[in-house]
Amino acid sequence: MIRKLDALAEKIRLGGGEKAISKHKTKGKLTARERIEGLLDVDSPFLEIGLYAAHGMYEKEGGAPSAGVVCGIGKVQGRNCMIVSGDATVKAGAWFPMTAKKNIRAQETAMENRLPVIYLVDSAGVFLPMQDEVFPDKEHFGRQFRNNALMSS
Repeated sequence: MIRKLDALAEKIRLGGGEKAISKHKTKGKLTARERIEGLLDVDSPFLEIGLYAAHGMYEKEGGAPSAGVVCGIGKVQGRNCMIVSGDATVKAGAWFPMTAKKNIRAQETAMENRLPVIYLVDSAGVFLPMQDEVFPDKEHFGRQFRNNALMSS
């Protein structure tokens, strides 16, 4: 069972897959995880949150590994921070409903633990065919702006 989960985790960490990563790199871009690695203090661990988010969802749309966003806690200049990095290898970083939920959860964790949030954005915006599922209630995208205001005050 653990080997299966490890293999799945390895696949999920590839985001949109090797072909998408290659295309991304031809544009001179770093992957979401590479951007995080470059931001963290040297030899600092990164506690990823929600790696399996959206697993098995959105298959008809091509999938959204890790909900298309990498979130976790790591040290930046000696301070623990919540880091949220959009994965542009997954549908050009477009947001699915679970992307919004994962972002909101990262913000809630940051607020509960008084962690600053660092956003590394590379996104096409909302996945338009599902925009009606991203915006409507308090658990969706609009809440992100309210949370940012609360954390900034």
